Amino acid sequence: MKFVCTQCHKEALVSERGLYRCVCGGLLDTIHDFKNMDAQRLKWLFDSRLAERNTPLAGGVWRYKELIHPELPIERIVTKYEGNTGLYDSEALRTAAGVRRLWIKAQSENPSGSFKDNGMTVAVSHGRWLGYDRFACTSTGNTSSSMAMYAALANAEAVVFLPSEAVSRNKALQTEAYGARMFRTTGGYDDGLRFLDRYADSLGLYICNSINPLRIEGQKSIVFELAHQLRWKLPDWIVVPGGALSNASALGKGLTELRDIGFIDTVPRIAVVQAEGASPFHRMIQSGQRSLIPASRPDTIANALHIGNPPNWPKALRYAIEFADGVTASVSDEEILEAKALIDRSGIGCEPASAATLAGLRKLVAAGTVGKDETAACLLTGSLLKDTDAIELSLRFDSPNLAGPLNPVELTIENIRHVLM
Repeated sequence: MKFVCTQCHKEALVSERGLYRCVCGGLLDTIHDFKNMDAQRLKWLFDSRLAERNTPLAGGVWRYKELIHPELPIERIVTKYEGNTGLYDSEALRTAAGVRRLWIKAQSENPSGSFKDNGMTVAVSHGRWLGYDRFACTSTGNTSSSMAMYAALANAEAVVFLPSEAVSRNKALQTEAYGARMFRTTGGYDDGLRFLDRYADSLGLYICNSINPLRIEGQKSIVFELAHQLRWKLPDWIVVPGGALSNASALGKGLTELRDIGFIDTVPRIAVVQAEGASPFHRMIQSGQRSLIPASRPDTIANALHIGNPPNWPKALRYAIEFADGVTASVSDEEILEAKALIDRSGIGCEPASAATLAGLRKLVAAGTVGKDETAACLLTGSLLKDTDAIELSLRFDSPNLAGPLNPVELTIENIRHVLM
């Protein structure tokens, strides 16, 4: 296991402190030696770990430790048994999407309420192994709440830089409740990341944003668990929201590794969905360019997608688009809220950024990019309760009769029967 620069291909040791980028400025990629891996033996091993209880290997991340961080001592793992999230087969959402079959992978059911836990358990565990006791991130909310939770669990300090806008109050309160030291800074997400990139080492901070290659390794487990739940028979498409593009990178990398080891025969295609007001990656792919032009003023109700300069775009281009023959789409805030209402009313629920997956899938089916006879899995990245302000907005697309709960009525059988009829 080693780090390799995605640009100049220089190698580095994973045990080196303060290492997130190459000296040339390129992102680091984690490379494993899987040549002698036996897929059948590993399938048996992963199946056997489903019976684990209250051990680090009981979670849906470290169950696949051999494929994520084989060098980390088990006793150094910081875990809340993350992963183990639901996979739902909703007829209502399948009909809305227009595909032959649809699965919903609810990473929103993680301990902190978002997919960030899959990567954060690996990042914080690795940081503690290296000797760090102070962890940092810039965040629109999900990253910070996840990092603060794991730092508290590890008896370490969390330092968070929140942008001046597009941060859910719910996520900020959650982060604060876990004991993080929070700075509400001028500028946006991108400004905070540039600050950390420059000064983290001198401040003794271990960066837990997705420029950290170990975050990507942890997030690979999402597609490992999806494949495991489906008995190693993946759908034709996997649809993921695109904010910082860590999930697009991780899922593409994980799928490639599953194929190379022999778990799967073919790699599903990936669809990366961005909000129209924050879609620099989509614009780059649509224009046929290989260099991203940041969105100077990102604007979307989906605050987790409110990122103008996604740091992982080179990895997303390599793994999700090139390796997985991926596509991109952009959806309006109105389309996001309409899809959110459908997901909420299905009994699953999600925050707005998650709903971009269903909205994007519907758009891709309508355009003929995804066939109506194909199968798909949509990744939900954040819990319904991550952004309660958005619930009111989405209700206008699919609202039940709320006259009873909102307006007091005399509790008589006649009044209730009238409302229910």
